[in-house]
Amino acid sequence: MSIPAPALAGVVALSLGLSSCARSGPSPRLNENEIVARTLMSLWETGDTEELARLFYGDAVYDDFPNQTQYRGLEEIAGYLTHVHDWADGVSMGISEVHVSETGAVVEWVFSAMQDKPIGSVVPVATGREVLLNGVTILEIEAGRIRRAADYIDVLPLVLQLGAEVRLPGGSIMKLDLLPLDADPGDPTDSPDGTDGTGAVP
Repeated sequence: MSIPAPALAGVVALSLGLSSCARSGPSPRLNENEIVARTLMSLWETGDTEELARLFYGDAVYDDFPNQTQYRGLEEIAGYLTHVHDWADGVSMGISEVHVSETGAVVEWVFSAMQDKPIGSVVPVATGREVLLNGVTILEIEAGRIRRAADYIDVLPLVLQLGAEVRLPGGSIMKLDLLPLDADPGDPTDSPDGTDGTGAVP
């Protein structure tokens, strides 16, 4: 029995389609973009910009939205990525989630470090205090390299953890109960409320 040509063509097309579906899996580009995102977070942590040219396009831009600043090109981006090491020790970038697409990635992360050097003229002293921040970085990625990046961070916890006070309209003050800079962590009388830290007077 012979099969009409149109019917045979339809069977072949269906067979090829099913075969293609069976072989399909996660897109290699998704894996590639996740590697790019994780590599950027590692660069933040180490401050090593040796691989920067492989990670970013030469005309890439990096938006620092908390400070309303945009960095253009590899030199400016390198300065932005390494500046935290000018004032912080023990820098850690913990990755909470990486959400990838064919054109980019979104990284949720947790930054932690100790401020052991002045932060320019803004914080001209080394507080020795630990800071912990949550943030999100959005990446536009083309062919395995970053075309644009943008950081979104709530910087209020940073200034409060360093010991700043924020005065609000109406007289309210936002601050954290922190040990004085010259306090002895082992001395219970140095707690902010003058107690042993539990509210009880020693």
